[in-house]
Amino acid sequence: MATANYWADDVVAARDCYQEVLGIAPYFAMPADAETPFYVEFRVGRDGDELGIVDRKFGAPAGAPGGVLLYWAVDDAAATHERLIALGATPFQPVTEQGDGGFITASVVDPFGNIFGVMQNPHFAEIRG
Repeated sequence: MATANYWADDVVAARDCYQEVLGIAPYFAMPADAETPFYVEFRVGRDGDELGIVDRKFGAPAGAPGGVLLYWAVDDAAATHERLIALGATPFQPVTEQGDGGFITASVVDPFGNIFGVMQNPHFAEIRG
């Protein structure tokens, strides 16, 4: 992944939610000194991939799940799915074994209308060591 942008009607609330989910603070906001930025960005993972939260007025209409279905690599898809729901997301796709190769996927719709996917991916785990 290089950059994934998620949309929110309330960028500050989305920033705070994703800060809790990711366990890190965003490193960038636009405008930088605004109390209510229209864009914030996190660097995540070993490669510092970018996750941006963008004011919905620049994207899809409110109320509809939108954006991309990006699967984030996790060690335990079921536990992560449960945690996301506990943090306010609603189930979208259940925890599903994808064949017999150890691939497990699940997704939720976050409180801001974005689909957030998680995946146990043995190939990704092997690559990252």
